[in-house]
Amino acid sequence: MVARVIPVEPFDLVIFGATGDLARRKILPGLYRRFRDGQMPDDARIIGAARGRMDSATYRREVAALLNELVPPARRDAQSLRAFCRRIEYVALDAAGDGGWPQLAALLREDVVRAFYFSVAPALFGELAARLHEHGIANADSRVVVEKPFGHDQESARALNATLARHFDEAQIYRIDHYLGKETVQNLMAVRFANTLFEPLWNARFVDNVQITVAETVGVEGRGAYYDGAGAMRDMMQNHLMQLLCLIAMEPPFRFEPDAVRDEKLKVIRALDPVDGRDVVRGQYRAGQGLAGYAEDAGCGASDTETFVALKVQISNWRWKGTPFYLRTGKRLSARASEIAVTFRAPPHSIFGESERWQENVLVIRLQPDEGMKLHVMIKEPGPGGMRLKDVPLDMSFAEALGEEGADIPDAYERLIMDVIRGNQTLFMRGDEVEAAWAWTDPVIAGWAAAGPPHGYGAGSAGPEDAERLLHRDGRRWREIAP
Repeated sequence: MVARVIPVEPFDLVIFGATGDLARRKILPGLYRRFRDGQMPDDARIIGAARGRMDSATYRREVAALLNELVPPARRDAQSLRAFCRRIEYVALDAAGDGGWPQLAALLREDVVRAFYFSVAPALFGELAARLHEHGIANADSRVVVEKPFGHDQESARALNATLARHFDEAQIYRIDHYLGKETVQNLMAVRFANTLFEPLWNARFVDNVQITVAETVGVEGRGAYYDGAGAMRDMMQNHLMQLLCLIAMEPPFRFEPDAVRDEKLKVIRALDPVDGRDVVRGQYRAGQGLAGYAEDAGCGASDTETFVALKVQISNWRWKGTPFYLRTGKRLSARASEIAVTFRAPPHSIFGESERWQENVLVIRLQPDEGMKLHVMIKEPGPGGMRLKDVPLDMSFAEALGEEGADIPDAYERLIMDVIRGNQTLFMRGDEVEAAWAWTDPVIAGWAAAGPPHGYGAGSAGPEDAERLLHRDGRRWREIAP
């Protein structure tokens, strides 16, 4: 079966910070894969812009070497690689000055979509936006992509929104969260709103609790200077996990279109209760299993920055009042896994007697690794000897269920960049949504001042023991983190 793909208009995509880590690891490989799969028009162009002095030919050679290194051999070939690199130009440019801007303006075409990817520090967003307009490069149809961190708190997020708003309309601004580009995250909306199976049960009457886990085995990976000023709450909880929470809890939008979806997500954020200090656990990894502790990894010495955070969250609306949402994320944990687990309530009465222990029905939505869904149901254990119940998972791995089509799922950045060119903001955060998320997050962080330092946990473990107690006191337990 050939997937129906919405065509992409001719475009000029300018990547500011084109020699940086994000452009090299995600943006350029993603663009090449979309090109190789035939999802770029023949006259699309990519223009790298950075401070480094080089010409376009040198940059093309660097990109070719990079793609040969990062793209698996099965997903690249010499002919498409040469054709892709012919579309690439480079401009040496000073983001805070005037150098290179006339040259960039001369490169851009009038009759195509102009998109600008700000793959730079947020401190440069305002400088870039201002110069794009001063030099007549941006127009009313241009699109600008901005990466997280989008602010450090509500005040800075509001200021950043105001800076961008001086030069771009909200409809032109694409605040990217790569989690929203994952196939499983989008399938969550399809499972909920394209089927009648789950939606009648998707409420506090039938759902006992929801767990959202984003666990990483890596440490700060050379990001110590940034991470020590952010921590897990700002780096992961305020954006990635908040977005997953919204998609799980939101009401059905009237249509699958940008503002309709984002309106419903915003309602969820505004319905979140303030988090009680007893419902927050902070942790920081220590040396263990041959791995360094956070202070050594980050090169920051003694620090109270959390590398793990777990929360119990309540939503005060008719659908979810009384059903807790448990959120956790951390670094240097025992396994890499991102998943959402929706646990349904027990039947009101068991006809099988006390001897047959009932296991919860759980819908597990796995984001990584091995994207897919698994539904745990009770069946009769095969064989004679009476009615014995057994928990069996109905497993749907995308790679297995969809064959070749499922094995070649696009990376999140591939999908989101193409959505920018199409002008589709559905999977991007709106300014008021970002500010509302910070308004809820800021008091949680402020409350840590009186709570003492984060709890230590060994690198390679499941996290601090206090995170287990957070659920034990409610008679529940975390799902085991498994690769």
